[in-house]
Amino acid sequence: MALTTLALPLLRLLPAERAHELTIRALKTGLAPSRPPIDDPALATRLWQLNFPNPIGLAAGFDKNAEVPDAMLRWGVGFTEIGTVTPRPQAGNPLPRLFRLAEDQAVINRMGFNNEGLGIVAARLTARARKGIVGANLGKNRDAADATADYCRGVATLAPLADYLVINISSPNTPGLRDLQRRSEVGALIHAVVEARDAVRLDRAPPILLKIAPDLTRQEIDDIAEVALQSKIDGIIVSNTTVARPATLRSANAPEPGGLSGKPLFEPSTAVLAEIYRRTQGRIPLVGVGGVSSGEDAYAKIRAGASLVQLYSALVYQGPALIARIKRDLLVCLKRDGFSHVAEAVGSGAGRVVSGADRLGARDGA
Repeated sequence: MALTTLALPLLRLLPAERAHELTIRALKTGLAPSRPPIDDPALATRLWQLNFPNPIGLAAGFDKNAEVPDAMLRWGVGFTEIGTVTPRPQAGNPLPRLFRLAEDQAVINRMGFNNEGLGIVAARLTARARKGIVGANLGKNRDAADATADYCRGVATLAPLADYLVINISSPNTPGLRDLQRRSEVGALIHAVVEARDAVRLDRAPPILLKIAPDLTRQEIDDIAEVALQSKIDGIIVSNTTVARPATLRSANAPEPGGLSGKPLFEPSTAVLAEIYRRTQGRIPLVGVGGVSSGEDAYAKIRAGASLVQLYSALVYQGPALIARIKRDLLVCLKRDGFSHVAEAVGSGAGRVVSGADRLGARDGA
């Protein structure tokens, strides 16, 4: 991610991870607006007793260690998500592990949940003024013998400090992690983390969301939808990065192992989003993430069933000015199709797979 249009070409001369480190350092030293912009009331979104000024958020992966959540909120996102954080500090996978695919407006990462651990992250969240919505994305340590215990520890530690919690069982960069999405595993995991949250006994218990992969089979989608409806999960984030490599990729970095994000992820992640919305009958709030790089992309996620939308990879190429453009163009999309408020558009296009011309289509059945 770059901070200004001028900085973008300079940062691209550096290795991707080094550029990211410098961006975090710049944000920590105050290179951000003094206050967030005032958003149009048509974008205000209320979920889980939380008031989001707009539905556009920053996805996990950018601010792994909760170093700059408030700086990012001042750039105008409606919420931000720190992490993924594991109970113990973790170095992650060997370098290099982050690759730009500029020709494809995409990124491949195999970071491996590198982070400073719950203790440091909790201390940073404790120190903030709690102005603006910050979620926490939780993972397990690579060598954990008991994955459920790791997630429960994360929930118990950060429940008093985060506005919502995310159980990340869909990163492709931790061996065996995606197996937790199986029906035989995910139901028990949800039950355990909900119990861990409720045991903290807070005046307001933070909602718990499940983050899933875009590479699920139809049976796996059915299973997750059914388990979600039967459990006390509060929401689902669709989706994480993909291990697929579309034939359309042009970059020399395309064969690198890891999770692919950015524009090539938009279509498959939006299709899974719409399918989850249909299978859960719109009864569980969804967060749409994957390939969002414009207001029309965000609108397509919303029409597919997302109450909130997240982005990250597009900021690498377009910088933080993209956030204001997305919100402005989203308002244009809503007005064009006759919606007076963003909540009215949620799920309006989920009756069919959102792709191609559907992304710009008029509202269905209105």
